[in-house]
Amino acid sequence: MTAQLLIGPVLRRVDGDRATLWLETSSPALARVEVDGAGAGSTRTFSAYGHHYAMVTVEGLAPDSANPYRLFLDDRQVWPEAESEYPPPVISTRPTDDAAQPVSLIFGSCRKGTPQVSGRWLPPDALDAFSRRLMTDPETRPDLLVLLGDQVYADETSPKVRRFLRARRSNGHDGPADQVVGFEEYTKLYLESWRDPEVRWLFSTVPSVMIFDDHELIDDWNTSASWRSDMAAQSWWRERISAGLASYWIYQHLGNLSPDELAADPLFRKVSEAEDATELLHEFGLRVDEPGSAENTDVPYQWSFSLDLGRTRLIVLDNRCNRVLTPGARAMLPAAEWNWFVNRAHGDYDHLVVGSSLPWLMPPAIHYLEAWNERISESHRPRSAAFGEKVRRTFDLEHWAAFGKSFAALGELFRRLGEGGPEAPGHRVGAGGAYRAPASISVLSGDVHHSYVARADFGHAMATPVYQLTCSPIHNEVPLPLRPLMRVAWWPGVVHSVRALALTMSVRKPLLRWKKLAGPYFGNAVGTLRLDGTVASARIEGTTKEGDLHDVVAVDYRR
Repeated sequence: MTAQLLIGPVLRRVDGDRATLWLETSSPALARVEVDGAGAGSTRTFSAYGHHYAMVTVEGLAPDSANPYRLFLDDRQVWPEAESEYPPPVISTRPTDDAAQPVSLIFGSCRKGTPQVSGRWLPPDALDAFSRRLMTDPETRPDLLVLLGDQVYADETSPKVRRFLRARRSNGHDGPADQVVGFEEYTKLYLESWRDPEVRWLFSTVPSVMIFDDHELIDDWNTSASWRSDMAAQSWWRERISAGLASYWIYQHLGNLSPDELAADPLFRKVSEAEDATELLHEFGLRVDEPGSAENTDVPYQWSFSLDLGRTRLIVLDNRCNRVLTPGARAMLPAAEWNWFVNRAHGDYDHLVVGSSLPWLMPPAIHYLEAWNERISESHRPRSAAFGEKVRRTFDLEHWAAFGKSFAALGELFRRLGEGGPEAPGHRVGAGGAYRAPASISVLSGDVHHSYVARADFGHAMATPVYQLTCSPIHNEVPLPLRPLMRVAWWPGVVHSVRALALTMSVRKPLLRWKKLAGPYFGNAVGTLRLDGTVASARIEGTTKEGDLHDVVAVDYRR
């Protein structure tokens, strides 16, 4: 049987003279990539759940180049397609000595794969709009696309996927009628979303990294220990969590790893060598569905990752799977993973960028509400705790403020880094022997279906500016009744009232303050962060009714 290209190629990491590309095929095949000028790589597909995938590592790329490439399956060219109306896909590399070269990141989250969802039509897709602009203006090509969660929605499906699910349920497959459960059902989400023509071309020519949020599994994923207990009682949940994490590992996480990290990953090695990796991945999905530990022990699997681009360090954090949910010791990351993060946050770079699917700095009124809710949900009075848990789930009160110790620890880490000095070991030594703080710290986030920029104030002059950049959704929308609430949550009078509520549970005022500089903007959008020398420039662009991009937020900051 002749292998067909189902999804991809998706260009993932470009590291020096090497690059990785991900793809899915209809049957086993030898996948080969040839790059004009210099560079080639090939590998055989691996199989799981009756599907076939490949991670092709291309080696020998020329520095400081943007060369077209071709993908072959068993010596038959399948990409670019013969009749394609789009520009040839390219693999771009940075100069060998790229310390003085600027870095450009595109970011965002929350993308529905089709324009129609649940009987309603969504505004134009911002990723489609960015792709069309890049086709006509290659100079706008970014170094990296950073997708910050909800790349697919397992619990909010399109009419086409729901028809498929109804047929599956009628044939005896357990699960909700309108939500995916098994691996085969997950593949339909990626097929629907990633074969969008403009997005498919964009993925084939711009490197990308990705991290999950809740909707890859289900809304409110791992919000509390009580939530986990309730979900475990559902007959279909074990299959959902196993398939969800296994499919995320294949479709998204593998591409976050460099060629060396892929080679060192024991699971990837086993999967690549297995004739059929279904059982391996099914067991993996169940095994890694364990809440994190407050103790300094290894996590079942680390989803967080890091990479350097020129003088910029990007660290993307898992805000979902490895949370510590033990009452009284709740944390966004378990101790071992937090220590890894702190170690990566110290080093020789100019700009630190932290990818967090959930915003660190929320509208202050919502921050205090979440902090109050965390306290009341852990009350020793059963009725109070039950009330707090009900409020938590109803209003999605599960951001950094709902993990108060982690919120404070992240702020303290940024303060120490921003002040420089001996407290920030690992920083390069500047003139005169003093430690030099980074030029900027930026937290990229999504989730909340609106976009805004806020700056942290640590109460004293600090060399490094610290910014929260939130861009969401790429292709979704926030219900109209919620939009006024997002606006007033920044108003001082409202903040004061909710803080008074938080004081009833002895919630302390944070050691830092933050101020909104721009937003909120409620349309579909993509964000751009450009880092050049000591200057960071951020902008958020929304889509017009015609599907074009226009500026809605712009801000510059420097040391």
